[in-house]
Amino acid sequence: MIRSRGRQRATIPRCRTLRTSRPGTSPVATGADRGGGPRPRARRDADGAPPGTRRCRTGPALRAALALLAVSALLSGCANSTDGNAPSSIKEFTFTAPGGQPRIFYDPPDSRGQVRGLAGPDLFDPAKTIGLQDFRGQVVVLNIWGAWCGPCRAEMPDLQLIQEQMAPRGVTVLGIDVRDERAAARDFITSRGITYPSIFDQAGRSLLALDGFPRNTVPSTIVLDRRHRVAAVYLTAIRFSELIAVVQRVAAEQAPTGAAPAGQGPS
Repeated sequence: MIRSRGRQRATIPRCRTLRTSRPGTSPVATGADRGGGPRPRARRDADGAPPGTRRCRTGPALRAALALLAVSALLSGCANSTDGNAPSSIKEFTFTAPGGQPRIFYDPPDSRGQVRGLAGPDLFDPAKTIGLQDFRGQVVVLNIWGAWCGPCRAEMPDLQLIQEQMAPRGVTVLGIDVRDERAAARDFITSRGITYPSIFDQAGRSLLALDGFPRNTVPSTIVLDRRHRVAAVYLTAIRFSELIAVVQRVAAEQAPTGAAPAGQGPS
């Protein structure tokens, strides 16, 4: 075994080759050979191989090395699993221009792309980072908003209602406040009794996790399933009746193994 960069790897012993007879020798001629009769066939080993055949000796060291390689391949496959049951085949989300459609739905679930690494400072606590990692196993309704945006202010009561009705079923609304002043955004949230959390992201850097998404489209709402795959995108202000139906349908989908209990969010 040799050590390389803190990890061990197996060194396969070189295969030794054996000859069934010494090089340069040949069977002794018989009287029939001297008299012009047919030559007898060369003597073969017990396994039927002719003299001079090279064989690979599979010793205990070689068998152990091959077994170690097989186990390593199995473990590397398991390391890619997202739920501990099978290797992951989930792809990352990449937004594609919808051709003028303001509402986009991604079905069946296996066709969805996953959002990873979306996080940023909490609107009310600059020292705290909040993101999708805090809502493992939950349906997340991302809402991109700003206190300066009229349609954003109009749709917030509906988003708050979704938060209150669907939280017991493992759903949370997560706002992303962009191009705003922190103090103005705090006052806006407090005055309207909004209880769901928001990321304060003046420059919109957290939206880089939504590969290709148009960051200048405000408001926008994105529904993520329990694996945080994109199930629906709204490039316009939402209406409660249409959004609640989609959220209920996504929440009813099978939860991944190891999902957080319903209603569990960041502490």
